[in-house]
Amino acid sequence: MAEEQSLQQFDTKLLDTLIASYNLIVWNDDVNTFEWVIETLIKVCRHSPEQAEQCAYIIHFQGKYGVKQGDYETLKPMREAIVERGINATIEQEIEH
Repeated sequence: MAEEQSLQQFDTKLLDTLIASYNLIVWNDDVNTFEWVIETLIKVCRHSPEQAEQCAYIIHFQGKYGVKQGDYETLKPMREAIVERGINATIEQEIEH
């Protein structure tokens, strides 16, 4: 019985890892303004103004940043909304170490 519980816990942890194993990546460009990126992150990703501003700076200086983490089905419409606003975004699967 203890072995069965252990397997169930393992399965649950594995499932949680698989479900939340994607990042919504926003890429830097020379077209969009900080204000537009911040406004987009607030509206699409529901970031606070402070969080959106921090993300925008990281995107600018690092070239890209994972602005949201979650399952693919949740992130897909967010990516589409960001791209519709003229900002390049992709969804990347996290690599487990």
